Parts: sequence; structure tokens; C-alpha cells
Amino acid sequence: MSRIGKMPVTLPAGVDVSFANNKINIKGSGGALATASNALVTVTQDGVKLSFAPANDSRQANAMSGTLRQLVNNMVTGVTKGFEKKLNLVGVGYKAAAQGAKLNLVVGYSHPVNIDMPAGIKVETPVPTEIIIKGADRQRVGQIAAEIRAVRPPEPYKGKGIRYSDEKITIKETKKK
Repeated sequence: MSRIGKMPVTLPAGVDVSFANNKINIKGSGGALATASNALVTVTQDGVKLSFAPANDSRQANAMSGTLRQLVNNMVTGVTKGFEKKLNLVGVGYKAAAQGAKLNLVVGYSHPVNIDMPAGIKVETPVPTEIIIKGADRQRVGQIAAEIRAVRPPEPYKGKGIRYSDEKITIKETKKK
């Protein structure tokens, strides 16, 4: 059996779990999230713990028990603490400005790039060269961060572009005659 799937998910105070319409709904102070339940995994709640077990002995049921357990764990973490990604802008004149639910980027194009944030995602720019994306849904936070990075990915010769704060860019040597 999956080692991840064997570990129960502990529900902190203030987090409610409900099972309806083949969905697992998690509600907390940071919002409400839902994921589809899987027929290969049996979910049981005893007090403040959620346990996940494969419904049969197949490899797929074993794998899905660990996957569903981690998805639910991420939802519990998201509605209590939330997730955040930091992006840095490197380049002369590169800057970002958050205006409500919009992010305005000036990253070397002839026009500014405007990105609308979906519901549940907040964006902040404490300094013009730093973007912080926050939200309860880990997948959506990571997807929005990847879409913002794709506007101007870091290039390998000077390192200019939008990068994650913990990303290391290997600078290439220029071509020589």
C-alpha cells in the first residue's frame, strides 16, 4: 500500500468536511474547496482524522489512495494557512503593479501586459520587481504563477525575465569567434 496513503489527514479546529454527490468538500477560514471523490478509494472520518484506504487490491487503487490523500491534505492546508508563490522580475525597466484583481506588467514589450486574476487568487506587489500570488487552492496558485512567468521567461544569456524567487538560472557564455 502507498506509504503516503496510509497516513491520516488531521483536521485542525475550524475545518469542516462533508461528503456529498461524490465530492469531498472542505470549508475553513480561508475559503471552501471541493474535489471529486474516487470509487477506488474509501474515505472514513473518525473524529478529527480522515483515513484513506484502497477499495480493492489493484495497483491503481493503491496509487489513487495516496493521490486523494495528498489532494485533501493540500485542501486542508489551503483553507487554514493558504499557499503563496513569489516571482521576481529581473531586467532594466521591468516592473509589476497590482491593481485590485489585475496585474499590470511592463517587461520589455512595446505594450504593457495585463493579467486578470481569477476569483480566490490575490496578487500583491510589495516592490515593483516582486510579485506575490496567494490563494487557498495550491494548483491554481501554481498555475497562475506559471502563466505569469510564461509572459517573459528568464533567458540564459543575461538572466532577464520573470523567475520564481527560488529559481536558479544558469547563465551561458556568449559565442566566441
